[in-house]
Amino acid sequence: MSDAKDFQDRMLSLGLARVSEAAALASAKLIGRGDEKAADQAAVNAMRDQLNLLDIAGVVVIGEGERDEAPMLFIGEEVGTGAGPAVDIALDPLEGTTLTAKDMPNALTVIAMAPRGTLLHAPDVYMDKLAIGPGYPVDTVTLDMSPSERVHALAKAKGCTTADITVCVLERPRHEEIIAEIRGTGAAIRLITDGDVAGVIHCAEAEITGIDMYMGSGGAPEGVLAASALKCMGGQIYGRLLFRNDDERGRAAKAGITDLNRIYTRDEMVTADVIFAATGVTSGSILAGIKSEPGWVTTETLLMRSKTGSVRRMSYRSPVK
Repeated sequence: MSDAKDFQDRMLSLGLARVSEAAALASAKLIGRGDEKAADQAAVNAMRDQLNLLDIAGVVVIGEGERDEAPMLFIGEEVGTGAGPAVDIALDPLEGTTLTAKDMPNALTVIAMAPRGTLLHAPDVYMDKLAIGPGYPVDTVTLDMSPSERVHALAKAKGCTTADITVCVLERPRHEEIIAEIRGTGAAIRLITDGDVAGVIHCAEAEITGIDMYMGSGGAPEGVLAASALKCMGGQIYGRLLFRNDDERGRAAKAGITDLNRIYTRDEMVTADVIFAATGVTSGSILAGIKSEPGWVTTETLLMRSKTGSVRRMSYRSPVK
C-alpha cells in the first residue's frame, strides 16, 4: 500500500483537470448525435491518453468494467508513466452517455485520485444511496430510515418544514414507491434521467442547486465517485450494495467484499485524501457545457482537493486545431 504522505495531491491536481478536460473535449463532437457508444469511446480514449502522461503509478479501481468487458480503462488497468506515487483512480469518462447523445443537461466527465488502497473497489452492481450536504450532525439521516422519516429528520435538522425540502431522485420505475412516499411528506422532488454523481454533488451546494438530499439506487461505482466529491466539498453519503443474483455476489467477492449487507459511510468509501475533477460536457446545474465559437472551444472544470477543502472552477479556452 502506498504511503499517503507520498500522495502529491497539489502537484497532481492540475494534471487531473487536464484529464477530465481532454475527455470532455473529445466527446464534444458527438453531443446530440445519438450515438452513446461513440461518445463514450471518444472520452475513454482521450482520458486514457492523458492519464498515461502523468507521473503516477496508477491503478484503475473504478473504471469501464472488468478486464473482459472493457478494452480500455478496465478495472485493474495500470496507467501513468510508473514514475511517481502509487495511486487508486476512479473514473467515469462520460457520466451521462445518453445525456450526451440526446444533448440533455448535466453530462460530465469525472475522475478521482487517491493514495493506493484507499478507494473502495466497488463492484459493478447497484448501490442504495443517501446523501445530504455539509453542516449537519452525523447520522441526521440514515439508510435504515424510511424515505419519509429521512425527509422529516432533515427538515428538523435544517429548521424548516418538510415542504421546504427538495430531494433528487433518479427517474426509474424501481423508484416509484420512494417518489410517492417523499411526495406524501409535502417535499419537492427533482427527477433526473441520468447522472447520479451530479445528483449527489447537488446536495453539497444546496444554496445554489436547491437540492437538499439525494436518495435511491444507482451504480455502485458512481457511489464511490460521488463520495470522493463530497469528501472534498463536505456532506454525508451512505451506500449499501444491492445484489440481484449470484453473478453480482461473485463480483463482490472478486472485489474483496465479504460483508454484503455493510453500510458504507463517505470516509469508508474514500479512506484518505482525494482529488476530484469534473468537466461539463452539456450545460447543467453544476457546470457549463462545452462552448464552441469560431476558432475556440471553452470548457468549465470543477477541481477539488479534500486535504485543503479547496474548490476551484476553471474555465479553459483553447484554440481549435
